[in-house]
Amino acid sequence: MHLVIQDLSKTYPNGTRALNSVSLDIPQGMFGLLGRNGAGKSTLMRIIATLQEADAGSARLGEIDVLREKATVRQTLGYLPQSFGFHPRARAERLLEHFAVLKGIEEAGVRRDVVESLLRQTNLWEKRRDRLGTFSGGMRQRFGVAVALLGNPKLIIVDEPTAGLDPEERVRFLNLLSEIGEGSVVILSTHIVEDVEQLCSRMAIIDGGEILIEAVPLAAIDELRGRIWRRTVDRADVSAIEREHAVISTRLLAGRTIVHVFADAPPGAAYEPVEPGLDDVYFSVMRGHHGRRATTMESGGNARAAS
Repeated sequence: MHLVIQDLSKTYPNGTRALNSVSLDIPQGMFGLLGRNGAGKSTLMRIIATLQEADAGSARLGEIDVLREKATVRQTLGYLPQSFGFHPRARAERLLEHFAVLKGIEEAGVRRDVVESLLRQTNLWEKRRDRLGTFSGGMRQRFGVAVALLGNPKLIIVDEPTAGLDPEERVRFLNLLSEIGEGSVVILSTHIVEDVEQLCSRMAIIDGGEILIEAVPLAAIDELRGRIWRRTVDRADVSAIEREHAVISTRLLAGRTIVHVFADAPPGAAYEPVEPGLDDVYFSVMRGHHGRRATTMESGGNARAAS
C-alpha cells in the first residue's frame, strides 16, 4: 500500500502559504519527513490525518481518497500528534480500554487481549495501573503509540515524537518505532536528522511548504561522497570563509569551530575530506548545494537537529 500525495496546497487566512504543490509517493515502511519548525510538516500531517482541509491537490491511500473519504481514513489511521493531552488522573490500562472501545473493539475479551498486548509492546504493562500524570515524557509518548496502534492501522503518523525526551527515553522510543514500521505506511515527521537517519528507508526534506528533495537516505549521502570538506578554524574567521566557500554548516567540538564546506574539489590545503552524513545532506539541500530542488534519488557521523 502506498500513500500518494499530488500537488497538495494550503494557505492560511493570514496569507501564510503552508504547503505549495506538495507531491510525495510514500511506500510501506518508515518514511521520514524532515524540516525545521514552520516548514509545513505539521500542516501536511494534519491534512493527511483528516484534521484540516487542503485548498487543492489530492491524496490517496491505496484505493482510499484521503481528502474525501475521511471516515474511511480514520478507520485505518493511527496518529500521534506533536502534542496531546490525557487526563493526569486517568490510569493507563483503563484509558487505553476506553480508546479501544472508541476504535470499535467492543468484545470485552478481545479488548482486554489487545490492551495487554499493546501495553507490553510499549513496555508499559508494569505501569498499567499508574496514573498518566505520574508518567515521564517518554512513557507518555509510548502510551500515545499504544493508542495510535489500536485497530492495526495501515497508516501511522508520528509528529515530532522525540522532541523533549531525554537520551535514554529517546533511544527506547526509537527502538519502539522501528518495530512498528513493518506492514504499514509510517510517516515520521521531525526536525531531528538523526531520527530519520536511524529509522527511515525513504525520506523527504520540506521547507517553506515545498519538497526540496525526496530520496533514499543512503543514496543521498552517497551523492555527497568526496564533496564535503572539513576544517577547524577560529570563530572569528567563519565570516571570511563563508564569503570564499560554500559553507553548509558550522559546529563546535571541544570548544573549537569546525566548518563543513561543499565543493567538488579540495577548497584549500587546510581542508580534509570527511565522510558525509545525513546532516550534511540536510544542510547542503537547505543551502541549495545538493542537486536540483525536488530531486528524487532511487538508489541506495552524528546527526543533529535541523534547526
